[in-house]
Amino acid sequence: MIILITGASHTGKTLLAQKLLEKYMYPYLSIDHLKMGLIRSGNTKLTPEDDDALTDYLWPIVREIIKTAVENRQNLIVEGCYIPFDWRQDFDERYLPFIRFICLAMTETYIENYFEEITGYESEIENRLIVSDCTIAGLKADNERYINGFRDAGERVVLIDSDYERSIMKLMEQGING
Repeated sequence: MIILITGASHTGKTLLAQKLLEKYMYPYLSIDHLKMGLIRSGNTKLTPEDDDALTDYLWPIVREIIKTAVENRQNLIVEGCYIPFDWRQDFDERYLPFIRFICLAMTETYIENYFEEITGYESEIENRLIVSDCTIAGLKADNERYINGFRDAGERVVLIDSDYERSIMKLMEQGING
């Protein structure tokens, strides 16, 4: 089983991946780690701020890792924001039954009410080396882009609206078969 986790910045993708790893003992691939390895090694001139270009650059690699894991009947959690809205078009019926897709996004109300808590947890699992330039307006725009983009592509988006812990626990309870 492949668990593919994406979503807007600060939604807890890495936290969810870590919790799923602990529960199911599935290894996970952080697309951010792959990104930084390619950037730091000089294999790309892209920078961490080149989001759209990074999606175009990283997705073909991630897509083929997913296919290889499915073909070898291996479990894997893949998390990161560099997943295109139309990701399903890259997989046929041999692969799709083995991929569970999760997109996390926060509502505007949640962002307004919990902004300090959201930014307070930004290094909960991984330390961010750069002080975040996260703003309420930026978070709202990022979340709206993910909500609209994935919904327009026919995907379900898990909306975090009031109780973050309950939202994550519900995903955990649904397990790998969601």
